[in-house]
Amino acid sequence: MMEKGQFTKHISQQFNEELENVRQRVLTMGGLVEEQIEHSMDALSNLDPELSKEIIERDEKVNAYEVSIDEECTRILAKRQPAAGDLRLVVAIIKTITDLERIGDEAEKIARMANHIALSMDNVMPSKKQFGAVVHLGAHVKTMLHEALDAFARLDVEAALAVAQKEKTADKEYNAITRQLITYMMEDPRSISAALDVMWSARALERIGDHARNICEYVIYLVEGKDVRHVSLEEMQQLAQKK
Repeated sequence: MMEKGQFTKHISQQFNEELENVRQRVLTMGGLVEEQIEHSMDALSNLDPELSKEIIERDEKVNAYEVSIDEECTRILAKRQPAAGDLRLVVAIIKTITDLERIGDEAEKIARMANHIALSMDNVMPSKKQFGAVVHLGAHVKTMLHEALDAFARLDVEAALAVAQKEKTADKEYNAITRQLITYMMEDPRSISAALDVMWSARALERIGDHARNICEYVIYLVEGKDVRHVSLEEMQQLAQKK
């Protein structure tokens, strides 16, 4: 089991540097994905087609990070043949960058929805309240991702558990937005096109919350050596804290 905030040190300084380098690149990729979420929400809030286009183009950079880090992890596995905590670190990194890439895809979807709404001038738009609810959900899941990455950086199981708990709030907000938009579409069929785009944006944000929780699960696996996937939050907490 790893101690909080500490990685295994090796006789080979080069191996230490390789592990630290790949870990830092994961955090850099995470920062880029956070920016993608923030900008996608700005594009949706302001219906900005130019910003939407920039977000869609930047998704290629996120994809490039995933490929590059994955290749480096494969090289480490082949060359160093890591075991125990080192192996868990490499596995956790591979899984984390997969979720980060998928978060980037969700941010791109939001940008595409914003662009579609902006270019469909005949849309009857959802209310400011409904847009505000989506923006609030966006801020919530962006915070989840930031805190999940911070837990990864600090090897902090307690922080990871706290972030995983926040998924419940994301699910509740998404369900409330969906109900509001369905009611809105029933009351005014002219709003269906724009409301569906907003609904798909909210769905993308809910999925981002799911991916942030996944990263928290990898932190627990990395530190404690325990697989907490596909279990309830209560079971996750019990497994993580059981010595």
